[in-house]
Amino acid sequence: MSAMSDRLLLWSPRVVGVLLSLFLGLFALDAFSPGTPILRAIPAFFVHLIPAAIVLALVMIAWQWEWIGGLAFVGLAVIYPLMVGRRHADWVLLISGPLLILGALYFWSWHHRRLLRTP
Repeated sequence: MSAMSDRLLLWSPRVVGVLLSLFLGLFALDAFSPGTPILRAIPAFFVHLIPAAIVLALVMIAWQWEWIGGLAFVGLAVIYPLMVGRRHADWVLLISGPLLILGALYFWSWHHRRLLRTP
């Protein structure tokens, strides 16, 4: 592989992970619905930020150990549909799809870096 594709393979899971965390963080803005007092909305906002914080924390861990990111994100992609169930099939695709892709990117990056290190 070329140096450009090596760098792309290294950085793509990290960038996608941060973007996914920001995307999940957007759902926290739902706490500020019309008619909700601000003092009640702020704690709800922080509770809704927990999934984004978990994804961001996993990205930070996976920055060093890609295999952990691969396992964690594929695991989250499997667990989320079990938690949500059939009530929200569109949510499952919207959340689990990117998590699965992110896990695959981390596994691919980890595998590629292992191949580069092996003589």
